[in-house]
Amino acid sequence: MKLTSYIFVIICGIACSVSAQQPITINAVLDPDSKTIAIEQEIVFRNNSTVVLDTLYFNDWANSFSNKKTPLAKRFGENYDSSFHFEKNDDRGNTTIHTVIDTNNSPLVWERGDEVDILKIALRKGLMPGEKATFTISYTVKVPDVKFTRFGVDKDNNYRLRYWYISPAEYDYGWEAYSNKNTDDLYLKPSEFNITFTAPERYLLTSELDEISQEVNKGMRTTQLRGNDRMKAILFLNKQPIFETIKTDKVAIVTNRKDAKVSREMQALFTDRVVHFLDEKLGSYPFKKLIVSDEAYRNSPVYGLNQLPDFISPFPDGFEYDMEQLKTITRSYLENTLALHPREDAWLIGALQIYLMRNYVDVHYPKMKIIGDLSDFWIIRWAHAADLEFNDQYPLLYLNMARNNLHQKITTPRDSLTKFNKNIANDYYGGSGLIYLADYLGGDTLDKSIKSFFSENKTTPIKSYAFQRAIEENTTLPVDWFFEDYTASRTTIDFKIKKVARRGDSLEVEIKNLKGNTLPVSLYGINKDSIIFKTWSRPISNNEIITVPAKDVRKLVLNYEGKITEFNQRNNYKAVKGLLNRPIQFRLFQDVEDPAYNQLFFMPIFEYNLYDGLTAGVKLYNKTVLPKGLHYKLEPQFGFRSKTLVGNGSVVYTQRLDQDRLYSMRYGLSGSYYSYDENLFYKRFTPFMTFAFRNRDLRDNEKQFINIRNINVLRDENPNDPDQDPNYSVLDVQYVYSNPNLINYFRGEVDYQVSSKFSKVSATFEYRKLFNNNRQLNLRMYAGAFIFNDTQKDGNFFNFALDRPSDYLFDYNYYGRSEDTGLFSQQLIVAEGGFKSQLEPAFADSWITTINASTNIWKWIYAYGDAGLIHNKGTGTQAVFDSGIRLSLVADYFELYFPMYSNLGFEPNLPDYDQKIRFIVTLSPKTLLSLFTREWY
Repeated sequence: MKLTSYIFVIICGIACSVSAQQPITINAVLDPDSKTIAIEQEIVFRNNSTVVLDTLYFNDWANSFSNKKTPLAKRFGENYDSSFHFEKNDDRGNTTIHTVIDTNNSPLVWERGDEVDILKIALRKGLMPGEKATFTISYTVKVPDVKFTRFGVDKDNNYRLRYWYISPAEYDYGWEAYSNKNTDDLYLKPSEFNITFTAPERYLLTSELDEISQEVNKGMRTTQLRGNDRMKAILFLNKQPIFETIKTDKVAIVTNRKDAKVSREMQALFTDRVVHFLDEKLGSYPFKKLIVSDEAYRNSPVYGLNQLPDFISPFPDGFEYDMEQLKTITRSYLENTLALHPREDAWLIGALQIYLMRNYVDVHYPKMKIIGDLSDFWIIRWAHAADLEFNDQYPLLYLNMARNNLHQKITTPRDSLTKFNKNIANDYYGGSGLIYLADYLGGDTLDKSIKSFFSENKTTPIKSYAFQRAIEENTTLPVDWFFEDYTASRTTIDFKIKKVARRGDSLEVEIKNLKGNTLPVSLYGINKDSIIFKTWSRPISNNEIITVPAKDVRKLVLNYEGKITEFNQRNNYKAVKGLLNRPIQFRLFQDVEDPAYNQLFFMPIFEYNLYDGLTAGVKLYNKTVLPKGLHYKLEPQFGFRSKTLVGNGSVVYTQRLDQDRLYSMRYGLSGSYYSYDENLFYKRFTPFMTFAFRNRDLRDNEKQFINIRNINVLRDENPNDPDQDPNYSVLDVQYVYSNPNLINYFRGEVDYQVSSKFSKVSATFEYRKLFNNNRQLNLRMYAGAFIFNDTQKDGNFFNFALDRPSDYLFDYNYYGRSEDTGLFSQQLIVAEGGFKSQLEPAFADSWITTINASTNIWKWIYAYGDAGLIHNKGTGTQAVFDSGIRLSLVADYFELYFPMYSNLGFEPNLPDYDQKIRFIVTLSPKTLLSLFTREWY
């Protein structure tokens, strides 16, 4: 009787599982000439909730490409990706809905939300819990160009279809309908797909779904596809057979990925090895085939490898292909089987992927270095970077964000992550966390838990907390710290050994958790390079005392093997014998941080200004690849023209705050000594502090800064201007508001300066607008006024400038700051008045207000115009204006300005017009680097 009941329960469970699948029946016809797909789709919606539903929601992500105002378009703009905004409407794609009818052929009322890619269908009567509603949607999808997401239609009219159909949203304590934000996270519970797809005969269709039949009639090929427990239906239609099948005894891998450096036989061997590894670590794959597409890989590549040009191959033959296949296959293996919420629980998929990749490398490439064979190159092998293993990249790239205070907790919804965190840092931190957890649990406890979790839950809707239960079933150790303080917290990890006391033949070690979260840490006893012992603390939030044997121990080290991704490992060392916890290490050129040493770097530097000429020297500093709290540098240089030792130096401490809107405070001192004119030098000494504020949403670019500094300048007296006081001190207090975006850019600044001779206040506002017609408008407004001004004998040195500030604070990178004629006088730095023509009066000793505007004529060619009022005590108020053509090769970095018409008249007709052309040239590597990092951070 009990056996009969048990079988009955199992049968009922299976029946419920099957019936819980939502049938999605699609009849689609591709028209390559119009790049459209005509679709008739039947949807059976079962109300699995406990509430009555009168409106059903659907995801229509094909329509997210329809215009420049959709959430997808805004996300492109936030990431500084202008391709979508400037593209032709015909290439964007959209959905046109023709009819929505119920089983009685009666039309249903539908509408789109403000997001345009969410569809709402009103039912004639409420759908009770457990009831089903069946209806048919007839619509046409215009396929977007592949250039936006790598999916769509390419220039050869081949199709890669990802979000090409309307999918039912899920109701789980509310509707799970949300917009496409290019995060590849459409939420669809395991469903039953029945697809009939018709296309011209020349197209070959490739899909992970099972092919039921195929027939050709009148030049059209019709393919029937079916799939149960599927969460996506990606199709590829190509005119040429670009996919090949690599058959393994576990699953068939269908791939269009090629590598000319690896033979087909080796590709098959690598792929087979990856599949068997995943089968061993996770369990069997529930479907017959798995597609590994080049598009999927390029959307989530092996970062580092993908940055290398093809002619550089520091890794053994086949390694890159193996890693690329491993990453793509592992992701698809997990995403196609674990029915986790792809936006809310994406962290677990990413963590498992990186954990498995790290284990694979440990097994098959245990000695692989992060830079491959380059680590043996004589110029590089002295560096600590050459010592790093391939798997060391994962904590390193996460710490790049944490040290810059840009990290996010890994349970943050996928659409709320910054680009770098979404693509790299959070998955890496999650995978590194599983390495941490595995080492803490010991043995193969975590591996067994992962395998049981996968096997018991594949193709079943689950939440990530089921993973915690799977681990707890295999251990008696507490693991709640991992899910509460590691994954669900933004707080970083930092332990230190506070003190050590000898007690007979033992050592009492007091460990302090500097961050206040509750986590365990490993403690090692070290003798030279040998590990004497290793032990784990319990999860601690404050201080913990651990007693360990003292025999043969010369040094105690926390997290010696780096299994924990700690914010700062430099404070993990405590010498039991010897003087220094960490010895001093000198290195040529900047290196990756080695926590076992106090590192000091030096490197040659070269700079240029007109008066010192080419300067060459050495930079002594402590900054590693990852930033630290305390940075110092000293840059002595020799000027080959001035024949003088010049240079600069600074000490800066940055205090980063994890949880507050005040996210950073910087304190420092800086000093410099350079020429400011022929045979004339200046010394500048500046103590400063900065308070930085931002919103808690790190995707929001809005930031605010308060800068306070005291600039002290000592100059050689100029014999040509003996009345001018060469020495002065200025207190500068500045407030900056910044909100830069591709579509709308705004920056405002209010500045107050006071010295013994003057007091002035100024405000600058900059605004850029990119309109839907691709017209760009740039506006800049500046206003400044003296509160008092006793600088008459100093000429115009401290006055407001119309086109070329004197830069008495020595803030700007002038190559010839004292030049009035010649090429260097034509260097333009848009500051103060911001004019391009050199007009009179060039300075204001009372007040000034100007507006600078420009708009594009064609691509990078702009028309500009400036207008303003200048008031001087002796001459009163005067109006000034100029206009011209601006060639913006790289905005704000490399530009040319050609004056056309101004107060001077038509300037091209004036003498020496070539001397009126202005230029902006930025040579600073750090400034140029910001061009390439802004879309990631």
